[in-house]
Amino acid sequence: MATFTSTTSLSFFSSSIFLPKLSSSTFRPNSLKTKTPTKPLSLTSQLATLPVLSFTGERIGETQLDLKSAPPDTARAVVHRGIITDLQNKRRGTASTLTRGEVRGGGKKPYPQKKTGRARRGSTRSPLRPGGGVVFGPKPRDWSIKINRKEKRLAISTAIASAVINTIVVEEFGDKFEGKPRTKEFIAAMKRWGIDPKEKSLFLMGEDEVSDNVRLSSRNIGTLKMLTPRTLNLFDILNSDKLVLTTAAVDFLNQRYGANNNAYEDEEEEEQEYEEEQVQGTGTGTEADENSNS
Repeated sequence: MATFTSTTSLSFFSSSIFLPKLSSSTFRPNSLKTKTPTKPLSLTSQLATLPVLSFTGERIGETQLDLKSAPPDTARAVVHRGIITDLQNKRRGTASTLTRGEVRGGGKKPYPQKKTGRARRGSTRSPLRPGGGVVFGPKPRDWSIKINRKEKRLAISTAIASAVINTIVVEEFGDKFEGKPRTKEFIAAMKRWGIDPKEKSLFLMGEDEVSDNVRLSSRNIGTLKMLTPRTLNLFDILNSDKLVLTTAAVDFLNQRYGANNNAYEDEEEEEQEYEEEQVQGTGTGTEADENSNS
């Protein structure tokens, strides 16, 4: 369904380039002493031409998806680091157990040390007895991992570029569900686009395209995940079998993850403006409180 202009294509579904390459050269002890110069990390651009389908399943045009992606040698490591970071940052780290010193009770010796024929015991809260403490049990901790913003964006763009072979672009269909939500009609549209409702599919739509009727129509489909640019994440991209994009979503991906984008600088400017507004708002609130107290 997708035609590529590049000679190689990244795909997690045919992940031959992500497997470790076996070297045919023999082992040489002297080769450990020589140091090979390290090459700087270079980015590649994956340009794909995708057909645009209408709500009835007819081809009405074409669009291009031009995304940055990591080179094949490091693509697997970049995506792996991104998904591990996302999963670990979701952990709350509140699991906690009590040691023998923290369990209530157990201060009295259960029976005399000698002349009982039994093993000596000093407390009923020993880890060897039921109701005792836990040895080396979990304690509250911070599981968060830091990842650079550019590296996280590169992991997402690499994952999308790898799934482009299973990507479908459709026109905006929010106006087709203006009357009332109909799950049956949504499933019929998926079949017209060549999507099996039993397969995991990810719909990436614009912020203004997800109306209430569209959301309610797709809510009862357990294998479907509908995201917006604000909720786009790496786990859902890798966990889906089909990736469905609207034309607005394609424009967003090209603008944010494309070869020529300045999203990183724009985000820094937005954060600086937000911090300045927060500082100004705090100062204004303090002045208002002083005036009210006076």
